[in-house]
Amino acid sequence: MAAIGVSLFTTRITHRKKRLVAGKFKVSSISVKQSTESKRKQVEKQSVTKETTTTTIPKAFDESEIEQLSVKDYLERAKEMIKSDGGPPRWFSPLECGARWNHSPLLLFLPGVDGIGLGLIMNHQRLGKIFDIWCLHIPVMDRTPFEDLVRLVERTVKSESSRSPNRPIYLVGESFGGCLALAVAARNPTADLMLILVNPATSLSKSQLRPLLPLLPVLEAMPEQLHVGFPYILGLVAGDPFRMMMATIEKGLPLQQTVVELSENLAATLPSLSVVADILPRESLPWKLQILKSAASFANSRIHAIKAETLILASGKDQLLPSLEEAERLYHLLPTCQIRKFNDSGHALLMEGGVDLVTIIKGAGFYRRTRKIDYVSDFMPPTPSEFKQVYDSWYRLVDIALSPVMLSTLDDGKIVRGLAGIPQKGPVVLVGYHMLLGLEIMGGVPVSPSNFYKLLSQNSHVLLYPGGVREALHRKGEEYKLFWPLQSEFVRMAARFGATIIPFGVIGEDDILNLIIDYDDFLKIPFVKSLIEEINDGRVRRLRDEINGEVAKEDIYFPGVLPKLPGRFYFLFGKPIDTQARTEELQDRERAHELYIHVKSEVERNIAYLKEKREKDPYRTFLSRLIYQAIHGSATEVPTFEV
Repeated sequence: MAAIGVSLFTTRITHRKKRLVAGKFKVSSISVKQSTESKRKQVEKQSVTKETTTTTIPKAFDESEIEQLSVKDYLERAKEMIKSDGGPPRWFSPLECGARWNHSPLLLFLPGVDGIGLGLIMNHQRLGKIFDIWCLHIPVMDRTPFEDLVRLVERTVKSESSRSPNRPIYLVGESFGGCLALAVAARNPTADLMLILVNPATSLSKSQLRPLLPLLPVLEAMPEQLHVGFPYILGLVAGDPFRMMMATIEKGLPLQQTVVELSENLAATLPSLSVVADILPRESLPWKLQILKSAASFANSRIHAIKAETLILASGKDQLLPSLEEAERLYHLLPTCQIRKFNDSGHALLMEGGVDLVTIIKGAGFYRRTRKIDYVSDFMPPTPSEFKQVYDSWYRLVDIALSPVMLSTLDDGKIVRGLAGIPQKGPVVLVGYHMLLGLEIMGGVPVSPSNFYKLLSQNSHVLLYPGGVREALHRKGEEYKLFWPLQSEFVRMAARFGATIIPFGVIGEDDILNLIIDYDDFLKIPFVKSLIEEINDGRVRRLRDEINGEVAKEDIYFPGVLPKLPGRFYFLFGKPIDTQARTEELQDRERAHELYIHVKSEVERNIAYLKEKREKDPYRTFLSRLIYQAIHGSATEVPTFEV
């Protein structure tokens, strides 16, 4: 496993710039029967003010120009979109998306039953940096049958696939749109599609709307004044405006400031709230329920034909659909599927605060720009806000609890505290021991010669764990034991680029956890054994396919552990090994293997050094560090043993 980035969790942009004015988009009038190529030309013609030039990575991931939109922006734009023009369903491309990354894939957003197409509005600017976004707009009073909508999206997929055969197409379907995405994928199993389903309506038969489905003929004939349940239905479908308004309020603010900002948002939004009722007028309710029923039935009857990779986003407080339960059902039916759960979110997930679709896609490893994912060139570095979010929510707590001791070795062999011994200029390969549960959520890529080559060719600092999953999920009594491949898999490649190799050791797992039940113990329990086999049935992406022996045993499982009062982590980066002067020599397999054995022995020596030295650390225990910082200040670095 080579780590080239930083952990990616959901975050949100908090820039407070001037709001985008309403109406800053164009809609192309494309009928269901009209060709996609004609539509594309109309979009290009009507969106001449949109910046479409591609850029390099730094510009594409620059957050300085991102402006946080609000529920008020959504309502104002929806007000313009719902004006009846007699037109059919059509695509539009949001103008605020701006410049995007080179060779960005196409993203087709398929809306919920409201049909407006603005469900990604909180994410337009960030998504627009890595995708070419087209949003489907279905006019409020449109009565296009579900099958015709499927054919419309299908024609677009085929046309764009033909125009850019090496570019994947993302179908992001929200609720009703999730059924539409599944239907298109089922009818086009050979198309290069990536599905993102947000609370898909395939579970309609189990939803809050189920009692209304048999009453559709009665609802159509019912006088308007008798639609007593309509406000409730509208709230379920359109989402909670109060929760959506919280999207623009930064978390962690003092209570008084939070109340002030919420009051300002509420005052600005109230005049536009009447639009919510216009999005789903009473007279459209029977048709909307009917097309929902058709969509769910159509999609469910064809799920077996779907081959596309799928990412499901499921809300835990969805009052319209049993989304968590449905996500689990679909996971077992779809061939390649991931789930991300949002336990505190409602049905309109993408309109809520803290839900950043770009960060979710990054964290799921669900982004690629060509037919086959390139783990190096498709990697998106974390933005400053993502890094801050991760550090504040997780790593800061780790630093406080474990107070890691970082040691490195200078060229003359002197050990110093800090990382001065690690060269700033790459390529550098840091090779070491993978502690128990050292899960990689930090830009990890599968270990392969091609990935290693690409990383070194870009002068990267590569964190390499030859022991991989087998070492990280070791058995009882195997702590600090290396499970490296027999062959020298990385030395010759590192020498080819003149990379500096730094062997490192790390200890501390036995100071924070007791391993109670390991892999061998779980295999003796029949139902747990079946669960492990199900998890590892091919859905888990293997990091190594070409290695044999003990290190190739990569079954994923979660060991049974009991936490301890935290001790301390210790890292020692050994003396740098320069391969630049030995490039030709190390192309010889025997010489390379000798260096490989030396690197392994250095890792073991570093581990032994740390195990001996920590016994002399007066601040190894959590309580001793707590007392020290209470006296000297919480920001003070805690001392350790003498080096």
